[in-house]
Amino acid sequence: QVQLVESGGGLVQAGGSLRLSCLASGRTFSSYTMGWFRQAPGKEREFVASISSSGMLKHYVDSMKGRFAIFRDNARNTVYLQMNSLTAEDTAVYYCAAAARGNPQAMALRNCPFCDYWGQGTQVTVSS
Repeated sequence: QVQLVESGGGLVQAGGSLRLSCLASGRTFSSYTMGWFRQAPGKEREFVASISSSGMLKHYVDSMKGRFAIFRDNARNTVYLQMNSLTAEDTAVYYCAAAARGNPQAMALRNCPFCDYWGQGTQVTVSS
């Protein structure tokens, strides 16, 4: 069993930055592919970014490349999402997820069939 707890959300002005963190419980964090997703009001949850267990492979949704960066620290059981140049369209609840199987690209599949665990989410609100 893995428990995921997101933090770092909040209110930020357009053009600003935030760094989200996702702390995982358990001693097997380094074996999981990790990902970030988001869900805006009235919209489906969508994939944002993912990272392999070693951190060597990363995958991003095209619209966020260059603005968002995912990285992890296996010694701290934490995965991060650095978000820059935020716009009002980035307002959403951001979730992290863990997958025991599948590569980072697989986490981008609709409804993430490989995702085994989800966090409760952290709210990001960007004011314009």
